[in-house]
Amino acid sequence: MDSEQKNPTSSSCCSMKSDNSKEESLFFSKGERNVIPSGTMLPDSGLQEKTADCDLRLPPLIEDWTREHVKDWLVITLRVPNYVAQSLYEQEFSGACLASFEKQDLLDLGVPLAPAIQIIRQVAKLRRNSETFNLSARLSKSYYTDEFVETKTVSSDSGIQSESSVFVEDTFQTGRDRIRSVTDQNTKIHAQFDNEIIDNTTELQLRRPMSQIRPFDKNIFSTIYTENEIFPPAAGPTNLLDPIHEYQLLPNASEADEREILYEFTREVFSFAASCMNSRTNGTIHFGVNNQQGPQHGQVIGHTITSFNKYIEAFKLSVSEYFDEQHVNAARMCVRPPTFIQVCNQDGTTSDKWVVEVDVVPTYSETQHILFYTQLSITTAETSQQCKTDCLFVRDGPRSINILADTNHRVVQEEMKSLTEKVKHWASARKSAEEKNEKLQPQGHQGQRLKQLITRGRDSFDNSLQVIAVTDKCHSSQLEHLDFLSEMKLFVVLEFDPESDVNGTCSFYRRHHTANLHYPRMYTTQDSLTATIRKLNLFKQTSWIFCNGKVNEDSEADKPLAPSEWLKRRSGDISNLISLLCKTDLLSKDRLLVIFILHSAETDISSPLLETFCAIYRTLEGADNIVCICKDANIFTEWKRLVEYRCKEDITSKCIYELSLNEISSTIKKLKEPQTQSSQRYLPSTGSSSVQLTRKDEELFTALDILCENECENTEIETMDSFQEFKKKTEEDFYRGGQVTWWNFYLSEQTGSLPFIKRDKYNELYDLITPVQGYTSLCVVINLFHHPGCGGTTLAMHVLWNLRRKFRCAVVKNNMESNKEIATQVMNLMIYGKQEQPGYVPVLLLVDNWEDVTDLKQCMNVANNRKQLNSPMVIILNCERTQFPDESSRNRHSENVFIMNQLSTKEQNLFSEKLEQLKIDHKKPETFYAFMIMTNNFSETYIRDLVSNTVKDLDTTTQQGQLLSFLALLNTYVNGSYMSLSLCEELVGIKDALYKRETLDDKMKPYSTLLITFRIEEHGTYQAVRFLHQMIASMCLKVINQKHKLSLSEITINILHGDRVYKSCMGKDFLVQNIQSMLITRHRKEQGDDKDTQFSPLIEEIYAEEGPDKTKEVLERATVRFDRSATLPQALARYFCLKEEDFTSALHWALDAQSKNQNSYIADTVGQVYKTNLKKKIQNCVTPEEYDECLILGVKAVKAFQESQELAKRDEQVDPFDLHSRKRSKSYNTSGYVGETEVMIILLDKIKDLPLSVSGRYKRDKMLQFLKGHLEEKNLYDYSNTTTNEYVRVLAEHKKFLVSLRPRLKEMFSFFENYFTYLKPRSKQKEMADERNKQKVDEHFSTYIQVFSSSEEEKASEKARNPNLSLRQEILDQKLNLETKRADTFAGILQLCLKDKPNRDEMEDIVKKWTFIYENSSFVSDTVNFILANIVLHSIKPSSKLVKKYEELVELLNEELQKAGTRSNLTELYYLSMLLLWPTKDKKLESFAAYQNISTYITAAKKSFHQRFSYMFPARSTIAHFFLGKSSGLKRIVSKAKLDQILLRVLKQDSSSSESTHSRNLHHLWQSGAAWNQPEVQRELLRIKGKSENGEIYVNFGANLKILVRPVYLGDIRSGYSQEEVSFYLGFTMESPVAYDVKYVKN
Repeated sequence: MDSEQKNPTSSSCCSMKSDNSKEESLFFSKGERNVIPSGTMLPDSGLQEKTADCDLRLPPLIEDWTREHVKDWLVITLRVPNYVAQSLYEQEFSGACLASFEKQDLLDLGVPLAPAIQIIRQVAKLRRNSETFNLSARLSKSYYTDEFVETKTVSSDSGIQSESSVFVEDTFQTGRDRIRSVTDQNTKIHAQFDNEIIDNTTELQLRRPMSQIRPFDKNIFSTIYTENEIFPPAAGPTNLLDPIHEYQLLPNASEADEREILYEFTREVFSFAASCMNSRTNGTIHFGVNNQQGPQHGQVIGHTITSFNKYIEAFKLSVSEYFDEQHVNAARMCVRPPTFIQVCNQDGTTSDKWVVEVDVVPTYSETQHILFYTQLSITTAETSQQCKTDCLFVRDGPRSINILADTNHRVVQEEMKSLTEKVKHWASARKSAEEKNEKLQPQGHQGQRLKQLITRGRDSFDNSLQVIAVTDKCHSSQLEHLDFLSEMKLFVVLEFDPESDVNGTCSFYRRHHTANLHYPRMYTTQDSLTATIRKLNLFKQTSWIFCNGKVNEDSEADKPLAPSEWLKRRSGDISNLISLLCKTDLLSKDRLLVIFILHSAETDISSPLLETFCAIYRTLEGADNIVCICKDANIFTEWKRLVEYRCKEDITSKCIYELSLNEISSTIKKLKEPQTQSSQRYLPSTGSSSVQLTRKDEELFTALDILCENECENTEIETMDSFQEFKKKTEEDFYRGGQVTWWNFYLSEQTGSLPFIKRDKYNELYDLITPVQGYTSLCVVINLFHHPGCGGTTLAMHVLWNLRRKFRCAVVKNNMESNKEIATQVMNLMIYGKQEQPGYVPVLLLVDNWEDVTDLKQCMNVANNRKQLNSPMVIILNCERTQFPDESSRNRHSENVFIMNQLSTKEQNLFSEKLEQLKIDHKKPETFYAFMIMTNNFSETYIRDLVSNTVKDLDTTTQQGQLLSFLALLNTYVNGSYMSLSLCEELVGIKDALYKRETLDDKMKPYSTLLITFRIEEHGTYQAVRFLHQMIASMCLKVINQKHKLSLSEITINILHGDRVYKSCMGKDFLVQNIQSMLITRHRKEQGDDKDTQFSPLIEEIYAEEGPDKTKEVLERATVRFDRSATLPQALARYFCLKEEDFTSALHWALDAQSKNQNSYIADTVGQVYKTNLKKKIQNCVTPEEYDECLILGVKAVKAFQESQELAKRDEQVDPFDLHSRKRSKSYNTSGYVGETEVMIILLDKIKDLPLSVSGRYKRDKMLQFLKGHLEEKNLYDYSNTTTNEYVRVLAEHKKFLVSLRPRLKEMFSFFENYFTYLKPRSKQKEMADERNKQKVDEHFSTYIQVFSSSEEEKASEKARNPNLSLRQEILDQKLNLETKRADTFAGILQLCLKDKPNRDEMEDIVKKWTFIYENSSFVSDTVNFILANIVLHSIKPSSKLVKKYEELVELLNEELQKAGTRSNLTELYYLSMLLLWPTKDKKLESFAAYQNISTYITAAKKSFHQRFSYMFPARSTIAHFFLGKSSGLKRIVSKAKLDQILLRVLKQDSSSSESTHSRNLHHLWQSGAAWNQPEVQRELLRIKGKSENGEIYVNFGANLKILVRPVYLGDIRSGYSQEEVSFYLGFTMESPVAYDVKYVKN
């Protein structure tokens, strides 16, 4: 139907009369807030002042206001009382008056004070606003001129907008300009506005950034709005295609029922839709957005919606109700169904509110020239009844007007006629705009740009790149398209969605990957970078950092924040986080890619995402490493504008915004490198079955490289054309000198390849591992000793490869990992897929050059949560580098194999055959130098010729020459050393490493043939460089030294001098440790080195070849470079002391070291300087003055050593001469005790030779009396001998110190007796050091006895002087006699039963003396020693008549225990209670009170032992000297020495080997646990039963007696706190009773 045929006034229930005399007021039903009658239109020109009731338009300048304008403004906007406004109106109060009046003027006119102040302030605000508008317009005129002209043209053509409406649109555009102007210039205009409440809608934009609205006519489910965001102000049509926007708020559930809300919804939708269709403009109506004028205009509020379907159904059903039947189809085509956009809280969390949007697209093909009428229910003012009324809506500016609403029929007809013509123009304009838009569709090339940005110009995405992703909330519908993140090596993700781990990106990623959830504050601790890497598992697992908290956190510190609060409270943490993440120490810039993924528009200049971008931009010094992925062009536009303002850089070339996430994901996945790992990986399981190892689970094994059954099988790379190239490169890397990979073994098994070379020791090692039934220990260690670079690790991995279906095999890939963590992961690997089922497959674990295998083994036992008999759970294969593999093999008691750098004839033939095959497959196999070294049987001549020919033209002054010399020095003197690739590139001047236009290989030719680049994972993940082989590095260093005349000291000084070496770079800490280790780490035979050295091999060699001056220069330069290091001045002090005997300089540097670090090792160095000086001086001491100097030095030395002893109790267990180590072996530093003893012995040696006037025995006795404090110095004077008197004077001056020598030495020897007797080292290497110290102590003890043993004359003299003290003297004499036999202490007596061939007669004599002492002494310690002497004598000679009866000893012990109670510090007393009072079936013990409290005494033993020796526990463990036997009385106390004798007899019967072999085998029996299975041992010992409770063992005796027993190996008790019955053998240590060979009774 044509518009002319439609009756404009027809109604379904009443007629619209056009009688001018009677105007009928019409009211729309509730909710028609934006639809107004056309007859009530306000003037077309002027500014708009908006209120809730009506619109007020005013001229832009106040001076142009009439008195009517002023009155309306006062009443409507300011709401001053009517009588005030009327009074001013009557006084001709115009805008000119308003602009010029002041407060007093208004008061004079009769305006009350309060309104007067209000008026003056509002006028001032309006004037400021006017100035701001004018300024903004001028500043942005050039930028927006074209847009303004275009708007004006379209408006004119369409006929919709008059000049005044164009001005209104210009006003809004000017507002947009003001946003940019204020944002870009940060002028004081912004500061002024910050403190004001702005009523004008346009002004609101200055304070609050506008939100990005969902792209028009696109049903993008991922769009999300944020509560209180501001949408652009509603405006009129522009070019017809850009959508207009209208905002509405529906009633809430408390204001209306659901039916009324849905009716209101459909009414507003179709009124708005009709106005857009008639005006031919695109439009969107938004429900849930504030439509009130003022600061909240356009504010997102949202509605709570219980059912989307009801809105959709109401929408569908109502189309035919509102539109004429012939237009229903067109309406359905033009009006889109509702879209529901979720509203998030300001802190990023999800709310239950939604914004409902309906798009209207009146395409020309559907609308043509039609007018679209709607029927609405309208209520009349007279009848208050609703009736269906035809309405014809069009857009007028930001609102809809009903043309038919005017009651004047003539006016309606005129408007209808005008509208008909306008619609024709609009339809024509619409058609042209659509055709033009179709032609202008851009054809972008962003797919190619994405490839360039992601691959950096390469053919594929580099898997070695470390990716930092930054992302905000992603809609659930888009998560599947983020799967490309799984194809990248995500280093960290900076997450701004607080719900991401619940239903967002993080949750999606963690379905298939492991990611650790972190907060920024976790990266801003005081920990070192290395500690942070280790603690947070950086590089091993993805770190997902929640930069705005998490929604499910209880802690307020980690809850989400609104942007304004985030800026104040969290932005600092983010800056610190970025500074750490982008440090070149952590990530090399050329290996870093930062990806911003923006799902929502950022419009706030202080947005958290923008702050993060700026922090990264600032830290990386630009955007070269940054890629921005924007969901659409609108998001990109806002992002580009903000970044350009903040960073002054156009990032368009770094942004992708025309591709969908699906397209982006597919493109990136297509770029990834082919997979070299099987897509499905399997582990062997019980019964020849297999279990699948998922990718996510494998990522949990951060310390292990797991070798699967199907390793390298069915991989993607094998199906690619590039496989042959991959195969060649894999072989080339290995044979050149790289680490062997599983691919090398796999490729050698393929058709046409020679098998991988089997070394001669392969079968021996294989056979040691495979008969697992031969081992009874839960964890077995097998050592493979080898020369560096002779193929030891390759041999071990070859064995693992061939055992991968029999064992669960793994290699420790991170040597920095703790033993505890490794043990935990190994146990998890063992039970993987078998958590609930019985049985398991043992783990074969390869560790390379592990420093504390014993501790690792112990950790395995602790981590063990299963107990299986007669089969190991873990076999540790330890590859240990040593210069003497054969000797190390002989000295090691455990199972081992060794290989050397010498090939057998068979092996040489195999290598020759392999070389022939390599010649076929590779162009230049002769450059595979590591392989060629072995082929030539490690020939030094071959290596010398190779190196000499390669470096013959080397210029050591160039960057290349310096780098080669640096690496040669490091690789020669520090095993496993390297330099990061990025540092090497910088040292040779490669500038643009990001896009690899020049490589290190190119720059270093021809010397690069001697180097190899490889991957490091221990100190972060990065590429590093080293020589192909240590022998090549060593020879290169010799050639540089001999032929190119560059000395070791020059190379070292060059390294120390080069600042660039110490700049922040990947692996810097490790490099610095290597350089320091090269300068200070001494060689020790006990650690597998070829000799013991006083200094590091480098310093020793510089000293030998270049002399002391160069040595001093190197060390002094090192102290300057590492000015905070204490170990370098310590090394320099040792040099001056030992090499130059310059004790003044030595002391200076020792004290310098002590000022930097207070530890026992440095205090010992101070003491050693004094001691060495003393030894030199005392040799030439011939005068009293010189002797005085010696005593002064002795006092200082003793003081320093005593300080070392105290510091040793507080030391971290770190050896400063072993900085390079991954984990230092735990040790307790006893050098202070040894040093003090040596100084005192030196002084005593000199004292006995002093030239006093008396001579012979008499002189010695007098001196002894003086040293004991029994003789005054005046008795030493000889007034006829001046020299003697001078010596006596010196002695008198130092009398206090000299008298202290004997008791102090006695204290030292007692310490060593306890140290060696009660405790043992935890490693074999420390046992060797113990033996050396024991030997020293024994020598010093002999000297001590010689000096302080009394002569018979002295004893007689003493008795004569003190006849009343004869008994006391006799006791003392007996103790002195016992002291000479080292049997005067508890530990000394205990040692007597440890001797291989104890002297029985001597032991009886000892017991006699202790019997005398006990009978005549009241000291509890004497009684304790007497009891122990009887026990030891019974152990050595059971038939001796001197042994007291068991009952007598128990009675004595009971008396002493009753006296001492449980608070005594005498651990030995409580130890005897274990030996003698351990409960048995014998009822006799029950009569003793001590027996009833045996459990209490055992607790007291542990407490007192810990008080005395706890500081030694990290380094040593307690020793069980006695075990519980089957007999009764003293016979049930079985000594370890007796069990050793039994086992040695068994070994001798089984073998005719040497004594040393028997000794090693004996040690192995104890270590492996096989000793407990010997029938002879089982006949001696009593196997008792207990119960495992809470991880401990308890033995119950009756109802009230319960004794705690500590298992020696913690792994003997299952985890899980299972309470089960166990049996074991009982041993007694000084600390507590311990359980050996624990077995579960049910097993």
